[in-house]
Amino acid sequence: MDVDISQSTVSGRARAPPSKSYTHRAILAAGYADGATVRDPLLSADTRATARAVEAFGGSVEERDGGDTLVVEGFDGEPAVPDDVIDCANSGTTMRLVTAAASLADGMTVLTGDESLRSRPQGPLLKAVEQLGGRAESTRDNGQAPLVVGGPIIGGTAAMPGDVSSQFVTALLMAGAPTQAGVDVALQTELKSAPYVEITQEVLEDFGVRTRKTKRGFSVQGSQRYRPTDGEYHVPGDFSSMSYLLAAGALAAADEVVVGGAKPSAQGDSAIVEIVERMGATVDWDRDAGEITVSRGDLQGIEVGVADIPDLLPTIAVLGAAADGTTRITDCEHVRYKETDRVTAMAESLTTMGASVEESRDELTIHGEESALEGATLDGRGDHRIVMSLAVAGLVAEGTTTITGAEHVDVSFPEFFDVLTALGADVSR
Repeated sequence: MDVDISQSTVSGRARAPPSKSYTHRAILAAGYADGATVRDPLLSADTRATARAVEAFGGSVEERDGGDTLVVEGFDGEPAVPDDVIDCANSGTTMRLVTAAASLADGMTVLTGDESLRSRPQGPLLKAVEQLGGRAESTRDNGQAPLVVGGPIIGGTAAMPGDVSSQFVTALLMAGAPTQAGVDVALQTELKSAPYVEITQEVLEDFGVRTRKTKRGFSVQGSQRYRPTDGEYHVPGDFSSMSYLLAAGALAAADEVVVGGAKPSAQGDSAIVEIVERMGATVDWDRDAGEITVSRGDLQGIEVGVADIPDLLPTIAVLGAAADGTTRITDCEHVRYKETDRVTAMAESLTTMGASVEESRDELTIHGEESALEGATLDGRGDHRIVMSLAVAGLVAEGTTTITGAEHVDVSFPEFFDVLTALGADVSR
């Protein structure tokens, strides 16, 4: 699907979708339990991949109330060997979390995904599973899917780098609780995207599972059962998705944009509120009501490190292209290992639109004072975050911006273009 966005203003109220990160963890945690009800989940291509994995392990996931509720029957810490290959589609979170879950099964599980997912690194997690007594192999012997994983592991210590993906840590903490000995994760390098592990710890605590941070990494005790309070879990709003709405308000609000669903949580991407405000937009966050009001301002470039907030890089890059001065995004090498290389994707796309951009391995610099954004035809690169950030850029670019492959917003924000249109943006599909 191609989408055209013409220069336009926005105003009014919008609501961010539920958190994709929390939904993934809640669905799988309910699977690890003997069952649970997940309220207000994000139903997207990615989270449905995780639901299918729970079903492949012997559980079931039923949508009720028009998708506002998921009733999960779990496998109670003992996943069955799947009857078929588990297809994780484009979901890296699903692949990593499910790889660890598969190591608990008494037999072999095969996991694969689409072309993009089959290019993403899984090697450190495979080595960790083997350190814990399981079998974990890449069929092409390159540390990438398809993967073959077998168990059951009993627990122990797994040493791994922390600068490839925090999802490896999340996967082992979730799978470690049902093991006999528990799992200690010993990090060999500094942890990137640390707030995502904090999200995991928050969800696990709500499911009655104890974890702790250690001097070397993280630890989860063994022989624990997943049991959510009152059998239910409520998913909070998603700050990653919220970033596009806040950026739209900061760049193109005719009056103000009010974004709901913004209750405080462990999400590192809530940093977007401070970033937008630092750049010069007027921002008011009513934390009790869960509402953020943003008005357009004269934006100025800033320096932002994204070691812990990789998903915000595309949004920050767009803000920088429309701001005065220079925006420097640092600590971003790990952002290259997402659905696409998001550093290069944003550098090339914004350059095509007329921005002045410099790219190095671990840094992206946008010279806003030398940039004059103009509409262009841009490849969404099969990446939901690239598509949504470029749509926001289209609001302030001269003329019309066409984004190809725009249907990929279904991964995390299926109603994105409907929400943008409701705010007054000139969008056609």
